[in-house]
This record gives sequence, structure tokens and C-alpha cells, in this order.
Amino acid sequence: MSSKEAFSLAKEKGVDLVEIAANANPPVVKIIDWGKYQYQQAKEEAKNRKKAREKQSELKTMKIGLKISDNDLNIKVRKIRGFLEDGDRVKIIVMFRGREMAHREIGQELLQKVITILGDDAVTTGEPQFSGRNLSVGIRKK
Repeated sequence: MSSKEAFSLAKEKGVDLVEIAANANPPVVKIIDWGKYQYQQAKEEAKNRKKAREKQSELKTMKIGLKISDNDLNIKVRKIRGFLEDGDRVKIIVMFRGREMAHREIGQELLQKVITILGDDAVTTGEPQFSGRNLSVGIRKK
């Protein structure tokens, strides 16, 4: 249809005439309500942003002291499992205070104990590393 006919039809219906493909011969246009179209596009973009944010996994941190009791350790492990179920990655940090740095092997054993308790639920992302007075390792869901 001619451009004049399309324009008069759009004006008659009270909507807009929007050019879809300008490079085509003849140019392609569409009769739509421009405000409604923009609103739907904004809703779709917001929905996509929300989905992208949900898929993004966070890095959670769990700090453990060297002298932690078994019950407290079990509570921390339960919390780590919850983080992993939510799809987050977890960085476990064993903190050394004062003269505890002389017994680094105890911290290594504690970290291995946590990893053993987690079992098949988690996979370490690397080897445990010392950083100052902290021993840390990253964990993610299997």
C-alpha cells in the first residue's frame, strides 16, 4: 500500500506508523501503538536483566578459627552446603591468630576435614593457599 494510505489508516485508528526496515525497497512500516510497544520492550529488558542476575553466582566467604569445636564446624558446613545449593561459590578461610602460625599443619587438617565432610557435594577450585595469616581454598558445587 502507498505511504499516504498507510499514514491515513494509522491516523484513523489513532496509532503510529513505525518504519521497520528503512533499507528495503519499498521501506517496510508497521502500524502499532508506539507507547505500548516501548512499554513491552522495557518489561522484556527488565525480565532479561533479572534472569541474568539470578544466574550469576556470588562468592560467599566462610571464616573458621583454628580452635573451632565440632558442633560449630558442623553448623558452618551446613551453611556452606546451603550456599552451594543456591549456586554460589564459597571461599573457606582458616584464620590463624598469634602463635597458631607455628602449627600450619593443624589448619591444613581442618580444611581437609571440612572438604571431607562436604564430600561429593563440592569440588575445590584449587589448592589451599596461605595469604598472610589465613589459609584459604575455593569451593563450588559439583
